Amino acid sequence: MAGAGHVTGAKRQKERQRAEKRQQKAEKKEKRKAEKVARPESDGTDPDIAGIVLGEQPRIE
Repeated sequence: MAGAGHVTGAKRQKERQRAEKRQQKAEKKEKRKAEKVARPESDGTDPDIAGIVLGEQPRIE
């Protein structure tokens, strides 16, 4: 039993959409890679926790 001998238009359209999506993902990946290289190096401290003081905290009234 052989399958369908021809490719339908819907299948071609799906394949074209997949190829476009792969290309867009590759472009995004290159863009992120370029931004990572352009990003300045930090001094090793996390900016989210830079001002945190260890120990007991003052009460807020």
